[in-house]
Amino acid sequence: MATSKELRTENLRALVAEFKTADEVAKRAGTAPMYLSQILNGSKSSTGTPRGVGDALARKLENGCGKEIGWMDRPHGTEDISSLVPGARRVHASGADDPAMTQIMKVRLRVQAGITGFQVEPEYHDGETQGVPTKWLLREGLRRDSLLAIVVRGDSMEPGMHDGDTIVVNTADKTLLSGSVYVVNYEGEAVVKRMLRDAGQWWLTSDNSDQRRYHRQLCKGAECIVIGKVIRKESTHI
Repeated sequence: MATSKELRTENLRALVAEFKTADEVAKRAGTAPMYLSQILNGSKSSTGTPRGVGDALARKLENGCGKEIGWMDRPHGTEDISSLVPGARRVHASGADDPAMTQIMKVRLRVQAGITGFQVEPEYHDGETQGVPTKWLLREGLRRDSLLAIVVRGDSMEPGMHDGDTIVVNTADKTLLSGSVYVVNYEGEAVVKRMLRDAGQWWLTSDNSDQRRYHRQLCKGAECIVIGKVIRKESTHI
């Protein structure tokens, strides 16, 4: 059985493999790349003992690399489950307090025509939060307090988004990019639409091919206010 020091060193190697280089791991953890290299190479300290990952560094590595607290102190099996089911991946069971998942408020939006602000109320029917991977949140440089989870209503964005899908909206990003999807206060209604630039104008468009029901609408002035950009979707539709 590996000692605590050996286990942490092996987990450090796993982080380097995951993030490609020791420099990248060091950057995420806010430590010196040379020190990580010394640990990996088995360099000895002034006392003659091999350098290792101390408690403070272990926590920095976990936090910077999107791992839950204590990850550095646990073995992580490498057995190949693809031999049982080709292409299979292990399922990570998580609860609301799992540090590997960050809980985003799941809400209903209430907006008024011509008003830039919005109000929210908990989405009790589908649960009050939506979990997203903490690792993804850190990698994208997102702030949890800027994110909202919203349940899609209707079929205007099918086949990309179905009624009942949950989307995550970054309210800190209102910069328009043609082809991206946004939640918009359109004449007092919160709608999910794809924004397109055409003939010098911004248009709200639906992905649904029935353009007679879902024709594009001009996004202009106080009748069309961007609430945030859609950055993630959680769906049960295969």
